[in-house]
Amino acid sequence: MIQKYSFKHITGIAMLSILLVAGSCTKLDEQLYDKITSANFLQTKDDVIRDFLRAFEHSYWSIQGGSTFMLQENSSDECMTLNRQGDWYDGGQYQRVHYHTWTPNDGYTNDAWNAFYQGINLATNSLEDMQAISNPGKFSLTQTDIDDFMAELKVLRAWLTLRAFDFYRNIVLVTKVKGQTQGGPQVTPQETFNFIEKELKDAIPKLRVAADLGANAIGRWTQAGAAALLVRLYLNAKAYTGVDKFSDCAAVCQDIIGGKYGAYALETRWDAPFDYNNATSKETIFGFPGSFGLTHWQYDGGMYWWMLPYQAPRYFGFTDFGDANPKYALQPGRDVDSVEYGFSLGKPFIKFQKYPDDYRLAKYKNLGNSKRNGMFLYGYLPYINKNGNPDTVRGNKGPYPLFLRDQVGMFLDARPGTTIADKESDMNHADHNSGVFPVKYPYYPSDDPNKIASAYAEIRLAEIYYSLAECKYRAGDKAGAAVLLNTVRARNYPPGSPSLYNPDGSQLTDQEMLDEWGREFLVESRRRTDLVRWGVFSTGTWWDKKPDADNHTDIFPIGLNVLNVSTQLKQNPGY
Repeated sequence: MIQKYSFKHITGIAMLSILLVAGSCTKLDEQLYDKITSANFLQTKDDVIRDFLRAFEHSYWSIQGGSTFMLQENSSDECMTLNRQGDWYDGGQYQRVHYHTWTPNDGYTNDAWNAFYQGINLATNSLEDMQAISNPGKFSLTQTDIDDFMAELKVLRAWLTLRAFDFYRNIVLVTKVKGQTQGGPQVTPQETFNFIEKELKDAIPKLRVAADLGANAIGRWTQAGAAALLVRLYLNAKAYTGVDKFSDCAAVCQDIIGGKYGAYALETRWDAPFDYNNATSKETIFGFPGSFGLTHWQYDGGMYWWMLPYQAPRYFGFTDFGDANPKYALQPGRDVDSVEYGFSLGKPFIKFQKYPDDYRLAKYKNLGNSKRNGMFLYGYLPYINKNGNPDTVRGNKGPYPLFLRDQVGMFLDARPGTTIADKESDMNHADHNSGVFPVKYPYYPSDDPNKIASAYAEIRLAEIYYSLAECKYRAGDKAGAAVLLNTVRARNYPPGSPSLYNPDGSQLTDQEMLDEWGREFLVESRRRTDLVRWGVFSTGTWWDKKPDADNHTDIFPIGLNVLNVSTQLKQNPGY
């Protein structure tokens, strides 16, 4: 019988302490239990399951913890953390991310490395515990269960290693932690690529398909999840190692879409992959379960909760967390006089407006009964205050209502359409009216039973369609690419919409492909990776950002605190 173990078991983990038993100096044969090992820690089936799941909890946290989300989004042409009248200046650290002038002294260069490697080490430790189980029956488990646990831990470790590879390129491979006192040396990018590829290929036959896991598939690595990581590895191989793997990428994409690794399907609504019941969505290939009462890391301050204007929760009717703090917003498409900027990259909101019948363009609004409309916050945001009177969302720097706009400047209490004298628009000169805010995961009212119950969708089937489309585009098959993109895009527009691409793919260009990646996967923590793959991360121009001097910024420096831990580590080139 297939056992179904849920990620939610992780909430039952308790912290363990080491008990040192002090023995009499005359009783020299007393056994001192001064260590907890897999031999004396794993006593029951639940112990094994908790051990298996421990690394998953940290890994869910790592999507926003360790500054990983911030580094992926703020270094790109998508998001910004402005100095809003003194708020979020923080010593200029976010401006250095925007301008690609970070240094190894910046704490986030340590934080991301540590977030990845803490997960890698936890996964490896649990993997070694599983490998040491010689009699699964002792725990009412089968060898198939243990093999699956080991395969999933290897894939989890591969996912974390792939992310570290993407950030730093010259990294350390971890295959053993027990008994180790220091990390190993860095290896070449090709060695890391080969390691991840082998781990994933070896794991796939030992993994289950989502249907075997039922409702507990969310948060568990399946055959399709591991195959999807191969897609990511192959799609970015040229950037990682200099070797083109687009044909390999296309083959795996075809297998996933064809159902070789389980049955998946695209949702028919654009918001369904992010809604409260998305844990059972057929589009989610891998994700983490979320709920108001347990874990909901994507709603944390390091991610979407701080992608809201100060009083925006009042507009939602969601009062459980108090007011928000606008750390992230979309970079502007227009100057203070509403003239569109001339550069091709960035301008994310304008890229949506290129297709004006896009359902997502509507202002976000809760409709009741766990439903919403639209994906953006802009303009005035009215609500009914606690006294029952009409009110409007305001900031924390003045009593005036905010009018959110696709611009950056000191608008203060200027009404929309008013020309202001101050024409400065940059990272260090902004107010709380500046920027449009995306709302990808819904915030339903506090009296809604599904107020923040969305699972986090790390890998969606849409990504496989877009990856295959890119491979076809690069191979010269624009028509094939257009068909694949339209298969996903159709849900964003009314039936018969002129916004769908021509079947011959004649509208597709490098820039349009990159823009479409940005629209579908807006603020899903991949924009920097996509820009690097297309060769424009260090060479491109976007709002308040000129090209870098060279491409060493395509990877981050290894933080000084990390370097100081091991003399074997060498700093990345250019730093």
